[in-house]
Amino acid sequence: MVNWPQVSIDLPEGYRHCFGCGADNPIGLKLKFEPDGKGIKSVFTPDERYQGWPGYLHGGIAGCLLDEVMSNAAYSQGIRCVTAKFEARLKRIIPISEPLTITSHITRKTRKVIECTSAIKLQDGTVVAEGSAIHFVIDIQRSGRTASNDS
Repeated sequence: MVNWPQVSIDLPEGYRHCFGCGADNPIGLKLKFEPDGKGIKSVFTPDERYQGWPGYLHGGIAGCLLDEVMSNAAYSQGIRCVTAKFEARLKRIIPISEPLTITSHITRKTRKVIECTSAIKLQDGTVVAEGSAIHFVIDIQRSGRTASNDS
């Protein structure tokens, strides 16, 4: 594991409509992140809006949780990036109406690429899903995009 100093995980105003973490997205997950020592974590309790089979989390939502926490692991280090490659392994069916802990940490960092791993755990610590991703580091100023024109 690589240790980089933690920075604030509060997102800029322009990201308020992000499906994963946007506070103003009416159908979004509204995830909040905090440092967990190795990286970051979020706790999310899915309800029936996010189910596939009755009583179980939709696999696409599980993938979104994994991807979102990995992107925010990079963001927590002050790094803006986009997902280039993402893999998820759903190890067990995931119940709704039970708090899930989603964790991620950076495993490799270069000037242009960030690699992360992630996991979703039940309250008893059982790992029900794992993810890995490669992110391209982006320069917001050079791209012409800012948080304010993403709103």
